[in-house]
Amino acid sequence: MLSDRSTATVRATLPAVGAAIGDIADLFYEKLFAAHPELLRDLFNRGNQASGDQRRALAGSIAAFATALVEQPGTRPDVMLDRIAHKHASLGVTPEQYEVVHTHLFAAIADVLGDAVTPEVAAAWDEVYWLMANALIAIEERLYAQQGVAAGDVWREWEVAARAEETEDVATFLLRPAEDTPAPAFRPGQYVSVQVELADGARQVRQYSLSGAPGSGLRSITVKRVRGQGSPDGEVSRHLHEHTRVGDVLRVSAPYGDLVLDHLDAPLLLASAGIGCTPMLSMLEHLAQEGHQGPVTVVHGDRSPADHALRTDHIRLTEKLPDAEAHFWYEVPEAGHPANRTGLVDLAGITVRPGTHAYLCGPLPFMRAVRAQLLEAGVRPADVHYEVFGPDLWLAAS
Repeated sequence: MLSDRSTATVRATLPAVGAAIGDIADLFYEKLFAAHPELLRDLFNRGNQASGDQRRALAGSIAAFATALVEQPGTRPDVMLDRIAHKHASLGVTPEQYEVVHTHLFAAIADVLGDAVTPEVAAAWDEVYWLMANALIAIEERLYAQQGVAAGDVWREWEVAARAEETEDVATFLLRPAEDTPAPAFRPGQYVSVQVELADGARQVRQYSLSGAPGSGLRSITVKRVRGQGSPDGEVSRHLHEHTRVGDVLRVSAPYGDLVLDHLDAPLLLASAGIGCTPMLSMLEHLAQEGHQGPVTVVHGDRSPADHALRTDHIRLTEKLPDAEAHFWYEVPEAGHPANRTGLVDLAGITVRPGTHAYLCGPLPFMRAVRAQLLEAGVRPADVHYEVFGPDLWLAAS
């Protein structure tokens, strides 16, 4: 993939670039938003920018891709690329925007590294960038084609048909197409982007898993209100909770996401925490509708039963499957809850069958802990699939 000359240069400069990649990412976004303020207003998540999460995720993805090119030159990190491409497609990213990113990223590299960026170094890292960018463009082109839309044309209007309060901080919105067009198909576990116009005129976007099964003309999203702890509340979740009612119209993307049910002939383990239960419920409903006969283990962790959104559905759908069992952990349980299901999720007492494929969704510390337990139980790393809400800081920290 990477030319021999560039491979040698990237290998030699990767430690220096890696050490400075955080500063490069910071300066890149500063330059990008100064030249294109509309991108921060209408495309990038302002909360993740303020917290630095998006910057760390960008730095992590670039470093991971470059490392893969020099350490495993015969392969490509397709899992990482697919996850990024699905997120980009849900936002309507276009090929032209990669040129904009290139301009400001390489200006940031030159400013941070100074004289170390010789023409040879610049050419090598330019090759890295376009290998990654062109791979993403090709994947995104395929994703757009699968949905029958032009690049970037992912948005449609959907009307809120019903709203249900699941917990104090979680609400489900049932949506139907506002236009007389069929709802696009999706796979259990996928998400959509939702764009809302805020009081300051910004059109901010967030991703929400589809919490029902495919097959209906309606779609449901279950939204947890993000309450800031020492930081502002989540802009979009607060807007949806406070202002969105039956009859309102939302701009919603075509469905995307690479955490989808495959390997139905293998034992399945669906593990979630908090609002991460939403893609798992879509999977469970699909399995129930299809009459799935294989073994399914359902694992969920939450603050308390009252905080466990869609708890009744979690139980009901598991009980519809002939060879399924559910295990719920609560940090603050109700009276009579088993002591060995109190606190954080612990798989020590759970049978993890040989050949299990596991699907994880929830906060990053939860997924790291569960993944480690699954690997100790003999699950292959390639058979552990996960979804991250927001920037993929698992990747950034790897």
